[in-house]
Amino acid sequence: MSKLWQLGAVELGQGFRQGLWSPVAALESVLERVAEVNSQINALIALAPDAHAAALASQARYAAGCPLSELDGIPMTIKDNLLMAGVPATWGCPALADNFAADELPVARLRAMGAVLVGKTNVPEFTLEGYTGNALFGTTRNPWDIQLTPGGSSGGAVAAVAAGIAPLALCTDGGGSIRRPCAHTGLVGLKPSIGAIARGAGFPGLLLDFEVVGPVGRSVADVQLMFSLLSGADTRDRRSLARVQARRQLQRVLYVQTLDGAPVDPQVRCATAEAAGLLEQLGCTVVTAELPIDLSALNRAWPEIGQIGLAHLFASYPQWCTGASAKYQQLADAGERLPASRLWAIIEQVEALRVAVDRMFANYDVLLMPTAAALPWPAEQAYPETIDGQPVGPRGHAIFTGWVNAAGVPAISLPIAESREGLPIGIQLVAPMGTDSDLLALAARIERAMPWHSRFNKLWQASS
Repeated sequence: MSKLWQLGAVELGQGFRQGLWSPVAALESVLERVAEVNSQINALIALAPDAHAAALASQARYAAGCPLSELDGIPMTIKDNLLMAGVPATWGCPALADNFAADELPVARLRAMGAVLVGKTNVPEFTLEGYTGNALFGTTRNPWDIQLTPGGSSGGAVAAVAAGIAPLALCTDGGGSIRRPCAHTGLVGLKPSIGAIARGAGFPGLLLDFEVVGPVGRSVADVQLMFSLLSGADTRDRRSLARVQARRQLQRVLYVQTLDGAPVDPQVRCATAEAAGLLEQLGCTVVTAELPIDLSALNRAWPEIGQIGLAHLFASYPQWCTGASAKYQQLADAGERLPASRLWAIIEQVEALRVAVDRMFANYDVLLMPTAAALPWPAEQAYPETIDGQPVGPRGHAIFTGWVNAAGVPAISLPIAESREGLPIGIQLVAPMGTDSDLLALAARIERAMPWHSRFNKLWQASS
């Protein structure tokens, strides 16, 4: 019989309702797993002081036959750039080591549903890196190979879920921070449409309106459950009030092998091609072509967006600047020197991109492409310096994800294959604005046709 920490959220909830096990037993199993593996991967950086009380309360509700939701009693973790009462929200910055605050909106929603929040997961400083490490808590490592990175900025979250520290994690994605780490650790990660999950009372945004909150899990069913319960409008987030909800048959697939001729790891290319063939077997029409959108203006603007965001952050919270690493102070200085006219030009370019993406989806229903251009690289290295033998810059591994955030549309990363080294490889599916539920339904079909979950048994046996 599987240990409770090995079970997904859906299966745990079914067991709670049938009286097969309890929320307290589930939490205790997860905490035993924390003690067993967290020192190796450095995923969880703080335990919630009220987790046991939350599990006891959930257990009482099940005994009375009145659970609050399907997430009642489910253990989960919170990424450390989200505010969660009782535990510091450090954003990976030493200046915020003692930053206690009330729950921000999506975290409060999870508590109201009865979820058991186990603790916080590690992030890079200000969540602006594609790996995970900081001066406060050190480097997070990939459970599939602890010499390698799980990616970033949700590296702590994905390392925890892959290793069995809770079946679900609440994360953020501003440029691929959910999807690429999921690809590196064999997980399912959803970047919802802008406004699909309401936000409020959290840290200031650094990347215009690109960053969204989304779920990470080991199965589509678990991610689908968390998204369905978390999504919805709230007056504290006006973007959520304008949320578009569309239904669409995702049948016409545009398969994009690379962007502007950029290098992609050959094993990633091969796995994505296999996914294209699988979609054809599932009845989709697959067209292989270039992305019919010019991303050059966005690519030039991307570093400036982060620089401007940091400049504004440090102007608003100067005490955070003094405790930040020199790198981020320098980036903020660069942002301070950019004229307001440049920011306005970037905003107009983003709006033009969103129009172009809407037009593209008049001809296609879904895009298929790699999630990450590279396999995981050494854990303490910020990014891979080469891909397929070609030199790349800091975002060479991230070419497939950032533009999706700028477009505001939903995307999901799915584990699809395993490299020769035994590392997970993920694919990314991108869909029109508001079609999050249809995207999850397509992902579920792919998962049924090419299941991945059994591979975790090998990982867990090796780490136990």
